[in-house]
Amino acid sequence: MEGKRKGIYSITHEETYTNGQVIFKEDSAGDWLYIILRGSVETSRNVEGRKLIIERLQHGDLIGEIEFMGSMRRTVTAQAVGETILGVIDREAINQDFGQLSKQFKSILKTIPVRLRKIIDRACDTSG
Repeated sequence: MEGKRKGIYSITHEETYTNGQVIFKEDSAGDWLYIILRGSVETSRNVEGRKLIIERLQHGDLIGEIEFMGSMRRTVTAQAVGETILGVIDREAINQDFGQLSKQFKSILKTIPVRLRKIIDRACDTSG
């Protein structure tokens, strides 16, 4: 299915979230990749029963890229700030583009989400 074009991304559909609505939860399964079309998204982690804010993302930012590229569970909770509209990026189109890369370059790209997850894990580690 050919989706709508938003900049360089092909969007399969749009999802609207209300203020405070959870888009996805930390450690949940899922590999959808989103682009913020309107509003903003706060990412956070639960650290020793407290919410630790990682980042606030704005229009044009991607969310879910670590899990999308790394085939891993969600590293953070993503929550809408204000009314937020997300475009779901067409996975088939991304996979097609990715399939055209050299094996060596694919291997390099696949290390990035693993490294980012380690960085987030270390930043949230309170054990010392």
